[in-house]
Amino acid sequence: MCSVYVSADPIQYEARTRSLRIHNVLTTIRLENLFWDVLAEIAGREGKTTNQMITTLHEELTALREENGNFTSFLRVCCLRYLSQPGREFAVSERPALMPTVLPAAPSLLRH
Repeated sequence: MCSVYVSADPIQYEARTRSLRIHNVLTTIRLENLFWDVLAEIAGREGKTTNQMITTLHEELTALREENGNFTSFLRVCCLRYLSQPGREFAVSERPALMPTVLPAAPSLLRH
């Protein structure tokens, strides 16, 4: 079982910093590449760019709570919640870059 996790492509857990504007304020967010991939998938399903999706999440979180806390951690939790949605199936044709490490393990993990 551990081989499923330790065989992950190192590129997936390499962190990358991206700059974006939220309400005309330039900010940077540092996430592992796999999280950037999941955010891109979420954004695509919503018909938005990744930056637009992150801005929307920030706006909705701010409207719900005055204090955002650690927004980067919030984005990671959003990705994990998205991946664990009941009935969500991984489309191999949609995310071929995730296929070798995430797709085989995720369905069995999500059912527990």
